[in-house]
Amino acid sequence: MDRLLQLEVFSKTAELGSLSKAADTLRMSNAAASRHLSALEERLAVRLIERNTRRQWLTEAGQELLQRCSTLLNELAEAEDAVSDRALSPKGMLRVTSSLSFAMIYMAPMLPAFRKLYPKLDVQIIAANRYPDFIEAGIDVAIRTREQEPDSNIIIRRIGQMRRVLAAAPSYLATHGIPEHPADLARHDMLVYNLANDPYSLRLSQGSATQTIRIAPTLDSNDGQIICGAARAGLGILIQPLYIVQSDIAAGKLVPVLTDWELPLLTMNVAYQNRVRLPAKIRVFSDFLVDHIRAHSDAGIWIEAT
Repeated sequence: MDRLLQLEVFSKTAELGSLSKAADTLRMSNAAASRHLSALEERLAVRLIERNTRRQWLTEAGQELLQRCSTLLNELAEAEDAVSDRALSPKGMLRVTSSLSFAMIYMAPMLPAFRKLYPKLDVQIIAANRYPDFIEAGIDVAIRTREQEPDSNIIIRRIGQMRRVLAAAPSYLATHGIPEHPADLARHDMLVYNLANDPYSLRLSQGSATQTIRIAPTLDSNDGQIICGAARAGLGILIQPLYIVQSDIAAGKLVPVLTDWELPLLTMNVAYQNRVRLPAKIRVFSDFLVDHIRAHSDAGIWIEAT
């Protein structure tokens, strides 16, 4: 049992980046947590965590152990879930990552209703436009816009496919004119999300016709909210998923352009680690999220939802 507790202290310290935070989470004193970690390093005869006065980091041996013991601890938690009331009443902490835009538009508004159903389940949202490693970041669920995962241990559940649009503020269009053909975009100020696939090349289709346009951005950014803010201020034409700009379009702050041309659809997935038994907290959150999106999205934003 002491060996298991030592692994829990080590895993939680690595996850939270702090021995004192791990001690608080595991409800033990800092001194006790330090003893467990030291005993583990002594038993294995290897240094697992290096630390100085400003930070701590995993050694190579620590990284390997974390990967292995995380799997062990997850399987143990799943076994406990199977024979406890967590299967009916999930509890603990659920860590979810998504883009800032998705978190603001879909996840944050749904949390009050979600918490009413599952009051013992706390949620931590990590807003990130890049894809953190599940194990290193302690992620339970990730909302991602890619068709496939490079790691075969990651399961994806498709939420649906979204339309993307080109849009600009009325003030910008009054000054620079409205593009009537994809080729016109070459003379316009473009606002580009630089983490998209091939962000500086636009492929637009109209029936069987396809146009590919290279663009030089006036602004590029790794966050859609920055792009939207600049577009509303009249800086240029953005390319964004419709769900992000729908409210601005409805309010007249942005105006879609080239509406008779279509951009490639964007696929949105829920991703989580492959488990022998899917933890109840992941299952209920994923189901609730998909239902929430289906019920609270304007018509035309999503092509399909599962």
